[in-house]
Amino acid sequence: MRPRVFEETVLPHLDAAFNYARWLTRNEADAEDVVQDACVRAMRFFSSLRDDDARAWLFTIVRNAWYSRVAEGTRLNDGQDQRPDNALDPEERLLQQHTVGLVRAALEQLPVDFREAIVLREIEGLSYREIAEVAGVPIGTVMSRLARARERLQTILKLNALSETLR
Repeated sequence: MRPRVFEETVLPHLDAAFNYARWLTRNEADAEDVVQDACVRAMRFFSSLRDDDARAWLFTIVRNAWYSRVAEGTRLNDGQDQRPDNALDPEERLLQQHTVGLVRAALEQLPVDFREAIVLREIEGLSYREIAEVAGVPIGTVMSRLARARERLQTILKLNALSETLR
């Protein structure tokens, strides 16, 4: 394997892989570890990439690296990503952080398979086919998980909004 080919093929997808790992692990430091493990695996098994879809291939490796860590009993932190968005004025940033916090909390209440489907589709923009490849399930299962995840997410957000209104 030529290092330049690996870099050109895989490295453009590292930010997206990190974002996906952060949603899986719920922690920035653990996401870094998972992506590092995934990159080592990706380099070692680069010859197994059969088509031009390096992004879905890398996401699959990230997912498998995360599941391996969980199966090994690795303790994952419960910390939150606290990086500020400096493009907004303080009031807008506060409102955005509040909204992001509500959505993040709602997403975290979803079962892992639902959360994973939502993140891959709505945040990472993968197609149903790509999500099916990453998760190792049929496309019909992806469609079902997305529909149910969206339904549950909407219900959770409505209940949380009602709860805040009643306070």
